[in-house]
Amino acid sequence: MSEVYETTIGLEIHAELKTKTKMFCSSKNDPDEKRPNVNICPVCLAHPGTLPVVNAEAVRHVLRVGAALGATLADYTEFDRKNYFYPDLPKGYQISQFEFPLVSKGVLNGVAITRIHLEEDTASSIHNEQTGTTLIDFNRSGVPLMELVTEPVIHSPEEAGAFARELQLLLRALGVSEANMEKGQMRVEANVSVARKGEMSAAYVEIKNLNSFNTMQRAVAYEVTRQSGMLDRGEKLVKQTLGWDENKQATFPQRTKEGGADYRYFPDPDIPSMKLSEIPEYRIESLMIDMPELPSVRRARYLSLGINPEDVEMYLRDEILGGFFESVTKDYTDAKIIKTASNYIANDLVKIMRDRYETSGEQGRETDIRDTRLEEDLHIAVPISVKNFKSVIDLVAANKISSRSAKELLVIALSDVRDPKIIAEEKGLLQTVSSADLETLVQKLVDENPSVIAEYRAGKLAILEYLVGQGMKALKGAGDPNVIRAMLVSRLN
Repeated sequence: MSEVYETTIGLEIHAELKTKTKMFCSSKNDPDEKRPNVNICPVCLAHPGTLPVVNAEAVRHVLRVGAALGATLADYTEFDRKNYFYPDLPKGYQISQFEFPLVSKGVLNGVAITRIHLEEDTASSIHNEQTGTTLIDFNRSGVPLMELVTEPVIHSPEEAGAFARELQLLLRALGVSEANMEKGQMRVEANVSVARKGEMSAAYVEIKNLNSFNTMQRAVAYEVTRQSGMLDRGEKLVKQTLGWDENKQATFPQRTKEGGADYRYFPDPDIPSMKLSEIPEYRIESLMIDMPELPSVRRARYLSLGINPEDVEMYLRDEILGGFFESVTKDYTDAKIIKTASNYIANDLVKIMRDRYETSGEQGRETDIRDTRLEEDLHIAVPISVKNFKSVIDLVAANKISSRSAKELLVIALSDVRDPKIIAEEKGLLQTVSSADLETLVQKLVDENPSVIAEYRAGKLAILEYLVGQGMKALKGAGDPNVIRAMLVSRLN
């Protein structure tokens, strides 16, 4: 983009909440139900004479999100009717919140948040491209839906993607939403505006139907380029709602952008307003009782231990791998051992799991996230017990097996549930070389390779690996290359 332009982005993110029942009725909230129109009742079908009853659990979920963000929690709140006509909206209006949202302000990942409010989801429109017909499934109608709106303070597609990913982590950590974009449990809309630096433009566009983080980033980047080109040509930008064509990798116009007045909001007369401070379970002290360790805090803790940043993000995104790492390392106090355990999980164990996934066709990975290592969540069972994995790590930490033997032992231990110590003994994987033998070997390597030693001392540090390799060859793999390397460095420096 030209340096004379500045991009301004605001996000509107909807997340279906994880509750037993829907927002205003007792119908089951089940996102995995495949049969159409099963979880329905007269309330969510908008039959005449029915009355909504607020789902208390959904309100608490949104307030817990606000508490985690350090936001302002409302004392007074009410629900409003948002009026518009669409086939998947049975009442002809949506129960939402306008003037008095549950949460306001707050910050996540450096991005200021305007508001978070609660509303009901619409039904699902199922289009048949071959017949040109559309059917409506009301299972989703009335499901509790949280909407978060950011301030327009984001300035790049990458920053927008980072915010949305961090929100997904937070929602999952709090247990308020699965936030699976592939299933439509989390939907992102991006408001994008390009203007000359120092100027503000009211002609922003809203991009809808963004079903993954990477799609959202591509759509925003495309729109930035499109708007910049129009400004270069002296064309006028138009405020409108756009869709995203995945095949063409381009946005397309849907309709002119609505404003708040178009929806004719007014307080829902069937739902009483609430004074939240008078309800014990909505007070801040109650909300904080079961507050888990937040992703940002957990990330900082892992990084302080020296864990690879990419591995940290994998543990945060994948609940199963993250839980396994926590279980393996919870009793270790030595950061070096924790880092060793992490390396074997993130590299060796994950590789085995991915190979098994690809060859068996086992399902479980979220298919909406696939472009980078950080987003290839496995979400499948770890094929070794915590106890046996720790046994392997203990052998490594005690220098009883080499790193090469540890990798071999780990593969065997996935199919042999016995104590890995017993397996290592049977397979001859335990190191049999004494410290005295290693000292003799290292001295021999130094004596027999004067030219290599000279190059090392001249600054060619990588050549030390040649000596390590020669040592491992002499020991026929029975030694630990890390120990040999450390002894060589100690001897030569």
